Amino acid sequence: MTDWSRLSHAYGAADDVPALLEQAGADPKSPAWSELWSRLYHQGGTYSASYAALPGLAEIARHWPGIDRAEPLVLAGSILASGDWPVDVERSQIFDAEAAGELRQLAEESLNDPQLRADHDLYVYLLQALLAFEGDDVWGQALDGITSGEYAVPCPHCEAENFIAFGQWGCFSTIDPMYMNDTGRKRLPLLPADPSTMDGQGMRLHTRALADGHPEVADKLTYIFGSATCAECNAPFRVDEAVVASCNG
Repeated sequence: MTDWSRLSHAYGAADDVPALLEQAGADPKSPAWSELWSRLYHQGGTYSASYAALPGLAEIARHWPGIDRAEPLVLAGSILASGDWPVDVERSQIFDAEAAGELRQLAEESLNDPQLRADHDLYVYLLQALLAFEGDDVWGQALDGITSGEYAVPCPHCEAENFIAFGQWGCFSTIDPMYMNDTGRKRLPLLPADPSTMDGQGMRLHTRALADGHPEVADKLTYIFGSATCAECNAPFRVDEAVVASCNG
């Protein structure tokens, strides 16, 4: 039996979490989901209560069909992939292989829901959750850069922060954080990967996005697994390698 009063979340003692899980489990649109996100995954941080809540999130997902289970799956995936671990929690204590296997299966079922074809962003969040359940701590937390069309990464050569944009403002690298206002500062075009030469996780995700009916996601993946030029020192670098380095740093 979990003693929630001995656990903590972003706002203190976690004895309110069971009631929030019960409320959230009654309705995929319940406002309790916002409360759970705020407490268990506050600004990317996790807490002892975050991991204690995983069985409850899995239980909710187990009883909901298709994309209705997106909230518990995406929250669980975000918790598992977080690089901000509380000092009093060991990863081996909470990442149970059997439980992760069930979460993977539930995520796969949701990714195959025909309703998902109309929602590219939700598709990305569920795919990211799947990667988290597989133990990929980089793309299990960083794949959602697809939805914003931007990554901020340090240049591996000069360490200047580069904004890698591949959305509505174009496809380029810049050191200008206000590039969306078209300030006129230097922008260097990105070089997307050739899908025929992609390998590893990039190839797997690109192939899957196309097969799942999300060509827009597949196109953005070519920029994430392609190359950029540093807008400060003009050195070329792989975007995905910079993202990995940033997540592991």
